[in-house]
Amino acid sequence: MHATLPLLKQSDFPLLRRKNLDILQVNLGYRCNQQCLHCHVNAAPNRTENMDAQTVDEVIEFMLRAEVSVLDLTGGAPELNPHFRRLVTTARDNNINVIDRCNLTILFEPGQEDLAEFLALQGVEVVASLPCYSQANVDQQRGKGVFDHSIEGLQKLNQLGYGQTDSELILNLVYNPLGASLPPSQQELELDYKKELYENFSIVFNQLFTITNMPIKRFGSTLISKGTFESYMNLLKESFDQVNLQNVMCKSQISVDWQGYIYDCDFNQQLELPALIAQRAKTHVRDLQLLELQDSTIAVADHCYACTAGQGSSCGGALA
Repeated sequence: MHATLPLLKQSDFPLLRRKNLDILQVNLGYRCNQQCLHCHVNAAPNRTENMDAQTVDEVIEFMLRAEVSVLDLTGGAPELNPHFRRLVTTARDNNINVIDRCNLTILFEPGQEDLAEFLALQGVEVVASLPCYSQANVDQQRGKGVFDHSIEGLQKLNQLGYGQTDSELILNLVYNPLGASLPPSQQELELDYKKELYENFSIVFNQLFTITNMPIKRFGSTLISKGTFESYMNLLKESFDQVNLQNVMCKSQISVDWQGYIYDCDFNQQLELPALIAQRAKTHVRDLQLLELQDSTIAVADHCYACTAGQGSSCGGALA
């Protein structure tokens, strides 16, 4: 796999500083039951990295000490971590909102047969990846048969109340472009998704998040192999919008990797660009002091242009 960090380090991206910490994003491991072309963490079924019990305890201690309002769980497939449910229930018992970044097909994996019911019982917000409402496009990006299982998963969540107008159970979907292009208008695409999914499968959901593909890991390596890395970076830079700097996600969250180390975002985590805290080379969540975060400088490189291009992009969708 081609390394992308050497192509991104020399950057003129603007300086960013932190605001108040609101969201704790935790990557529970890189093991996944899928292997997607656009995956920025290079997750796959054969990955073995998984957060252990002690690190989960340290995450919980910091989560409660920091009084964050949101715990955002990601992976890989975060549900495959054996401590996933303990982390969820602890957060919910302390009135912390929990987001599960779910690939939908995980709902049908052995040992996960009651996962949907667990998520509903805990009131977990599900952010489900569905890169298109077309079977051909989804299977091309995520693997044969993924679309059908994703539809089944959405229908199962709907049956439990997710996405329904009279329910508090939130179901949001995520769209990623198939290749080296920016996402279309989030608002317009959401209308298309809602129309197509309801008319063809009676599926409803709350919001659609459009996320720009990051030129790192598997997707970045593919760009290099195809000779399109430079043109994609030019597209991101030419589409830069200063307004998006006000709302980039790294200003109000931190990302914790499966070993417990702190990063400004999940993308920096994959590039091994640690958060610039107290001049330490790396900071572990057990050692992190809240005062150190205030107004601290955020580590940036050229990949950050993916978050500020066009309508902007974050884990919560478009910024503009």
